[in-house]
Amino acid sequence: MQSITQLNSLLRKSVTMSICAFLLMNLSYAQQAAHDFEIVKYNNPNTSSFLGVGLWAWPLPMDYDGDGDMDMLVSCPDKPFNGLYFFENTSGDDFPDFAAPVRLGDAIKNVQISHIDEGVKVNIPGVELMDFKTKLASEEKLLFDAEELKKGFEKVRFNQWKMVDYEGDGDLDLVVGIDDWADYGWDNAFNNKGVWTNGPLHGFVFLLENQNGKYVNMGRIEAGGKMLDVYGAPSPNFADFDGDGDLDLICGEFLDRMTYFENIGTRQSPKYAAGVFLKNDAGLIKMDLEMIIPVAVDWDKDGHVDLVVGDEDGRVALIRNTGSLKDNIPQFETPKYFRQQSDNLKFGALATPVSVDWDNDGDEDIITGNSAGYFAFIENIGAGEKPSWKEPKLLAVDGKEIRIQAGENGSIQGPAEAKWGYTTLSVADWDGDGNKDIIFNSIWGRIEWIKNTGSGLEAPKPIEVKRGNELATSPAWNWWKSAQDELVTQWRTTPFAIDWDKDGIMDLVMLDYEGYLSFFKGVRENGQQAILPGQRIFYGDKASVYTNRDKAENEEAGPLRLNNAEAGGSGRRKISLVDWDNDGDMDLLVNSVNVTLFENISQEGDKVIFSRKGPLSEKVLAGHTTSPTFVDWNKDGIWEVFVGAEDGHFYYFQR
Repeated sequence: MQSITQLNSLLRKSVTMSICAFLLMNLSYAQQAAHDFEIVKYNNPNTSSFLGVGLWAWPLPMDYDGDGDMDMLVSCPDKPFNGLYFFENTSGDDFPDFAAPVRLGDAIKNVQISHIDEGVKVNIPGVELMDFKTKLASEEKLLFDAEELKKGFEKVRFNQWKMVDYEGDGDLDLVVGIDDWADYGWDNAFNNKGVWTNGPLHGFVFLLENQNGKYVNMGRIEAGGKMLDVYGAPSPNFADFDGDGDLDLICGEFLDRMTYFENIGTRQSPKYAAGVFLKNDAGLIKMDLEMIIPVAVDWDKDGHVDLVVGDEDGRVALIRNTGSLKDNIPQFETPKYFRQQSDNLKFGALATPVSVDWDNDGDEDIITGNSAGYFAFIENIGAGEKPSWKEPKLLAVDGKEIRIQAGENGSIQGPAEAKWGYTTLSVADWDGDGNKDIIFNSIWGRIEWIKNTGSGLEAPKPIEVKRGNELATSPAWNWWKSAQDELVTQWRTTPFAIDWDKDGIMDLVMLDYEGYLSFFKGVRENGQQAILPGQRIFYGDKASVYTNRDKAENEEAGPLRLNNAEAGGSGRRKISLVDWDNDGDMDLLVNSVNVTLFENISQEGDKVIFSRKGPLSEKVLAGHTTSPTFVDWNKDGIWEVFVGAEDGHFYYFQR
């Protein structure tokens, strides 16, 4: 017979096991994950890639390590790659392959660097960061109340402070670039002809004069006899760009150009001519993307002040000053993007990958879009659980890179988004010819495909819809309407190509024009692929009904609406379908803070019910969005998640 002590011990064990079982059953999906998202590496030491941080590069070029050559520090305010990164110049070259980035600390918001006779100065709004090389942002010297300068502005996004001896009197003044979005507003202001009816962005430059150690606001700087005003994000840089002994001004903007304001006064009494865009023999000098951050510095130490410019996708470029003038305007070379030793696999920003054996060599490659509107092939040249990768190769037709852009009126959020394309895609043999094609959506919301002939790619063309007597549909806020045989839906949401009904013809599953997950049945007539109008066959249980793009609300179950927001808040859904739990039906992966699983819990006839299980992890990969696909690199028959993040990097979730 067991003793009382033994019985109590068994009872305690039993209760403990029951409690553990109960807790395990009730843990969130994220807590059950055995692994977490890990950044994907090139695993290819013999290659280089573009120098890059995450979304948005704020460059701080300087000799950080004191070895006599120019290194690169870059502040990246994004998620998840937030940080201040050091790229070491290990060769001493003017245009080196920098070392892989080393994170020094958290990102420094609105950080600006000034290369002046007094040395290197680093500022944030109203503050000088003292002894920056050793203390970074830990020691601040207050110079001016930054909030006071913003009074009168309704919406400021850029607040850029620099130091310079503005009028050559021997002390350091402050110059401040501030933009104002009040006239522009935000979102859905096109008339029915596609003309933006709100105002432009504004970008002003203020002078805060040093008067006996106290900074006095002298107001906005003028150029050409009127208030200097660029298209947002002014990024002011004062330097002697034309070599005549006084300080000129070059400003950036929210888009991709730089404006030169010649000092036609003197060093002691500056006066600025009307601005002209920088150009050279190839035309206007433009960055590849927008939200640019130019910094003036004599990078190559040849006596001519160059520009180092950060781009939205995390890259940084050198725009070299040739030292020559044309029509009294300094001549700069075309931007050349810096390189680094390959480290983290990356493709621009807001990467949207699909894992697929694109080159038919037996391993899983990557086809991906990004915020710039490009498409790329990233070749897998390794094997096993940690593949090796080549640098992304832009896809092209007849030697011309395929790029989708909003232009003046393609983004519902207005002309300030002209350079973005937000390509999101799936890969499938769309037309049944045995070759893998690309089916994509973009900033426009127009569903198109790129035919793969086996020997090359054809230019994008619309997916055809057979509507019969039904009228064409498109989002209510579009200023333009779709053609009768064209599929137009909400912007930036993935068209997932799959033979859903298993009839041998490709279908589409994606958000329709009102944000409901829908089935678009594929049909083929006379060898031509098309689809039928969408059917809302997908339902959510009570936990799965979305009322905006990230939050599930406690509403009654019904057709699965993954986004009910309007205009700029619409769409933005990246999806993938995979048998996640190996039970024979297709589950749904959806972008969220990382990736959210919707389990297929019932599929009968034309009704499929998904149950939202929540994010796979607690790790935050998105400020805006992620884009999931699935892989099985270790060939164990269990699908893992491969996700493109906002920072342009790729993350792998092993189960």
